[in-house]
Amino acid sequence: MTSPIEHKQQQVEAVMRLAPVIPVVVIHDVKAALPMARALVAGGIPAIEVTLRTPAALDAIRAIAAEVEGAVVGVGTVLGASDLRAAQDAGARFAVSPGISPRLLDAADDSALPLLPGAATASEAMSLLERGYRHLKFFPAVPAGGHKLLAAWASPLPQLRFCPTGGISLASAADFLALPNVLCVGGSWLTPADKLSAGDWAGIELLAREANELRELR
Repeated sequence: MTSPIEHKQQQVEAVMRLAPVIPVVVIHDVKAALPMARALVAGGIPAIEVTLRTPAALDAIRAIAAEVEGAVVGVGTVLGASDLRAAQDAGARFAVSPGISPRLLDAADDSALPLLPGAATASEAMSLLERGYRHLKFFPAVPAGGHKLLAAWASPLPQLRFCPTGGISLASAADFLALPNVLCVGGSWLTPADKLSAGDWAGIELLAREANELRELR
C-alpha cells in the first residue's frame, strides 16, 4: 500500500513532468491572473506557481483554479502550516517552499497538499530524503552552485529529482534540463513584471511557447 507521503510525491512528480518549466509568478493585480494563466496554458505551460509574496496571491490562485481550463495552479513561498491551509482552501494543487523547517514538514505531513520542498545543500537534500521526499526544489539554483552542483549530486543521491529555481533564464535552462536528476526548472522569465502590468498576454504566450520547446532536452 502506498504511504501518504509517497502518494503526494507521485502527485508532485506528475506536476514536474507536465512541462519543462514551471513559471514562478508574482501577481500584484488579481485582474491579471486569468489572462496570464490562459496565455501560459495556450503556450503549453500548464503548471503555474503563484508565490505568496503579494496580497493578491490567494485570490489569484482561487480564480485560476476555478476558471482556467488546463491550468494546474500551485502556491509558492510556503513557509508554514497557515500557508498550506490557505493555499489548499484557495484551490492550489501543489505547494512549493524556498527551504525547510521541522514545523513546515510536520505541517505538510498533516496536509493533503503535495509539497515540493526547497534544498540548497546535500545535507538538506539528505534530510528530506529521510522524510520520504524524492522530488525537491533546488533553490537558489544559480547562487547555490548551478547545474554543476546538481550534476555532482547525481551519483551519490541517485534517488532524488529536482526542479532548480533561482537565477535561471531561457538561455541557461538547457544546462539544467540536460541533467539526469532534473525534471523541470522554475523561472520567473515567463511572466515578467513589465508584460504583466502592460497586459501583454500575447507576449507571455510567446515566452511560454519558447520555454515549452525545451521539452526535447528532457
